[in-house]
Amino acid sequence: MKYRTFGKLDWKPSALGFGAMRLPILDGDSGKINKAEAIRMIRYAVDHGVNYVDTAYGYHRGNSEVVVGEALEDGYRERVKLATKMPVWMVNSHADMDRVLNEQLGRLKTDRIDFYLLHGLNKERWSRVQSLNVFNWAEKAIADGRIGHLGFSFHDNFEVFKEIIDSYTGWTFCQIHYNYRDASFQAGTKGLRYAASRGLGVVIMEPIGGGMLAASPTPEIQAIWDEAEVKRTPAEWALQWVWNQPEVSIVLSGMSTMQQVVENVDSASRSGIGVLTEMELRLIERVQEKHLQYGCVGCTGCRYCVPCPEGVAIPEIFALYNEYWLKGRDNVAAAQYIEKVPPESRASKCAKCGQCETLCPQQLPIRDLLAKVAGMLEGVGRR
Repeated sequence: MKYRTFGKLDWKPSALGFGAMRLPILDGDSGKINKAEAIRMIRYAVDHGVNYVDTAYGYHRGNSEVVVGEALEDGYRERVKLATKMPVWMVNSHADMDRVLNEQLGRLKTDRIDFYLLHGLNKERWSRVQSLNVFNWAEKAIADGRIGHLGFSFHDNFEVFKEIIDSYTGWTFCQIHYNYRDASFQAGTKGLRYAASRGLGVVIMEPIGGGMLAASPTPEIQAIWDEAEVKRTPAEWALQWVWNQPEVSIVLSGMSTMQQVVENVDSASRSGIGVLTEMELRLIERVQEKHLQYGCVGCTGCRYCVPCPEGVAIPEIFALYNEYWLKGRDNVAAAQYIEKVPPESRASKCAKCGQCETLCPQQLPIRDLLAKVAGMLEGVGRR
């Protein structure tokens, strides 16, 4: 395992962090984690040098923290820094914050959260955080030892990101969405560099775009990868691009299988600042251009948008729609949509209530996108 720097802290984080948002599940139910396999995966990662484990209050409908707590028993807790997040949209007072934090400590079977994040800050939530004087509460939680360091995860534009960083001197770190396809999205490269310049550790989420950048490439993209002297999988190209940035502290991967853990640990052992050559960086730029030309939806499969009141299978629909585009609008890929999504859960069932859009951290226009899917893959609206 390779180790990096973390802002101003005298601590070396592993290049790879274990993100516990996409643990293996049973029966297709995101709330039913395959506990034995998840524990095996987390412990394998720690045994191979990963020293940062990230979860959140709502992941896997609250069960991620429970399983992470069990995985870190038997001496594993002492070997890692543990991160989790406060659901700022669920709290209305300092008493609520204490209740949530104490519940998380119980789930995680620990008396201290090393790195505590305010979850999913955007302009609206930032205003809410300020009005609730969360910082006064957090400083007390740090003083009493329940929290080690305070940070935030982020989903908005650079101007909001800069305002959040500049408005409070107690930040130790931040977490941003970042990959080669989305280098200009939300905080982006500009935000990454700004946070690092202010002495913050920067944790990266969605380095593979929710799996999109790990998908089997189109023939066009594969032809570009084939030009490289060093052969890598699509997932490793994406990871190495992020690790190549000197401002990056940790790259989180939400791994769902043991194979992904093994491959990502192996990739991390080859990582480093400046590992990619100028030629390889140019290849990645060309692949980025191809991705941006395709009609893919920027859904990362986080599942914040479900359950939908109408039963629309939003993440599954967007995953199949992306596959349709990445396979060159292939008829077989289109047929997969009809085969895998039951009629009552298809895009055409969207009632346009907009609830999903208020919850989407990627700020996707989900209603318009579902109408587009319905038109292309169901024939709705076609003449």
